[in-house]
Amino acid sequence: MKINLVFISTIFIFFFSCDPSNELASQNVDGKKSLVTKTIYIDQIIQGTKTERPVIIQTSTNINIDIDYPIVFALHGKGGKNISWVNQLKSFTDNGEFVGIYPQGHLDSWNLGTEPSKADDVAFINSIIKELENYNNLNMNKIYAIGTSNGSGMVNKLGIHTSHFKAIAPVVSQLMESMPILDNTKPVSIFQINGAKDFTIPINGGSAFGHNFLDAYKSAELWASNFECNLSPEVRSINGNTQYLFTGCNENKEVKYLRIENGGHNLRPAYPNMFSDIWNFFKRF
Repeated sequence: MKINLVFISTIFIFFFSCDPSNELASQNVDGKKSLVTKTIYIDQIIQGTKTERPVIIQTSTNINIDIDYPIVFALHGKGGKNISWVNQLKSFTDNGEFVGIYPQGHLDSWNLGTEPSKADDVAFINSIIKELENYNNLNMNKIYAIGTSNGSGMVNKLGIHTSHFKAIAPVVSQLMESMPILDNTKPVSIFQINGAKDFTIPINGGSAFGHNFLDAYKSAELWASNFECNLSPEVRSINGNTQYLFTGCNENKEVKYLRIENGGHNLRPAYPNMFSDIWNFFKRF
């Protein structure tokens, strides 16, 4: 009987220690949380109502405990879902290139002024970053952000109003008249990508979704001017597309604008290597 009790106790301890819901099992000796793929929830008060906002953390299945991984936020477009990023960036997260952070926009949108969401999304992203500080194996000095469409506008807003990001990639949305760069905006490297055949957010600027968008080139030039870059960009033709590179910016930043000549609002068919090129750009900063 004594042997059976010991056996049963051993089995109980084994399963309890492996239970992923056990908070102790997900923390190391230093009290920080172990890095794993999961969904976390950030509480936020939106128009007087407490709301749980989901954020996907996507990691390699084999975390190397000796590595602090870069962090890439990815923000969906209006009407989109954060889960869409899991497959789009899976090859990078699986290979341990970076840890993906995919927040969900409230009412499936990011609040730029005229969207369904009235959430303070800058505060939301700040709260996510604060939570990430509780995890092991994250490099909090290597944080980047990609955004598409409405998410691109949010990435621009984060670039203006926060100093978290080493580099950002706004895709198919440029700066808006209602979102000026501020005098205290910290220099950040920019990789702006637009489609010349985008009729959703016009590349030449104009009104859409209640916003007035700048001309895409003027948008990149405005970033460059505010960061005191050389305003005579290096111009290159790359696979039939046109790249403008502003260098000599403050704090060794760069502003790159890539015009995809046959690209619409969905750039992937015309630019299949987009995410690889964005990550290669990010890695330099």
